[in-house]
Amino acid sequence: MPSEVTGEMAACLHTIAARAGSSRLPLGQCAHALGLDGLALVLAPGGRSPELWQSSGPQAEAIEDLQMVQGHGPTWDTARTGRAILIPDLVKEADEHWPGLVPALLTAGVAALFTLPLRTAPPLPLGTLAGYRTTPGPLTPAQLTDARHLTGALARLVTESTPALIADGMHFAEVHQAAGMLTSQLDLPPSHTLLLLRAHAFSHNISLLEAARDVLARRLRLDDDPGINRR
Repeated sequence: MPSEVTGEMAACLHTIAARAGSSRLPLGQCAHALGLDGLALVLAPGGRSPELWQSSGPQAEAIEDLQMVQGHGPTWDTARTGRAILIPDLVKEADEHWPGLVPALLTAGVAALFTLPLRTAPPLPLGTLAGYRTTPGPLTPAQLTDARHLTGALARLVTESTPALIADGMHFAEVHQAAGMLTSQLDLPPSHTLLLLRAHAFSHNISLLEAARDVLARRLRLDDDPGINRR
């Protein structure tokens, strides 16, 4: 283990190494080591839209769902640029960076948000490790060092995992299933039906997963929308 990490993070890294080939990661243990209330491991290989793989903490999934609905946010920016985004106090964050997102995050109880890129050598776009706290405050230098070693270990694990193992843990698989169903119903490309699903979730103030599950359960149909332009 790296000598500069704390003992608690060293234990996390050991657990991750021991679980190679397993779909369950000790993200709760890692969040505690970093002084956070939760973590989300979000994958975006090859520059694709970020997809939540695993998470810990009650708000982690909601944070990523909000960004999927709005189509922007710190997780997305870090996945795209490879740059960390550290927001120790969301109350002081200008909403102009991600219009509409900051108030929604504050309403969800998020006070601080930190996103770090998953790094490999040579650099490849893999995704983001996003952490949050319900109270404001920065990460300490020791916590930042721990977080960077953690992202390195997670990046190695992701590159060594099989596609089937990763697909098995994707939280938003139902969203893509619903978009596929709408593609057939509406005779539209999947990219368009995903936008429709996001728009419905946004306008009705529900999560993207809720909207997708309503489509899959046939409780929701979008084919009566007069604004839909079919191919």
